[in-house]
Amino acid sequence: FARALLIAERIVNDPRLKELRDKRYASFAQGPGREFEAGSLRLEQLCEIALATGEPKQISGKQELVENLINEHMFGLT
Repeated sequence: FARALLIAERIVNDPRLKELRDKRYASFAQGPGREFEAGSLRLEQLCEIALATGEPKQISGKQELVENLINEHMFGLT
């Protein structure tokens, strides 16, 4: 358990992972995403906004990179 806790601390404090997470969820920091997260916008309203604006530009979530960074910490590759 102690080793897992130390690994978890390194993962949580890794600035590379924080940067990836911040970029992935950037839409929740402004506009309708922020309003929805704050509870001032209902799901129905968010749906109307989505229908009016169309499909968003597809952006990679860099899932494989995140997995590799976590594996670095888990298996002592850093």
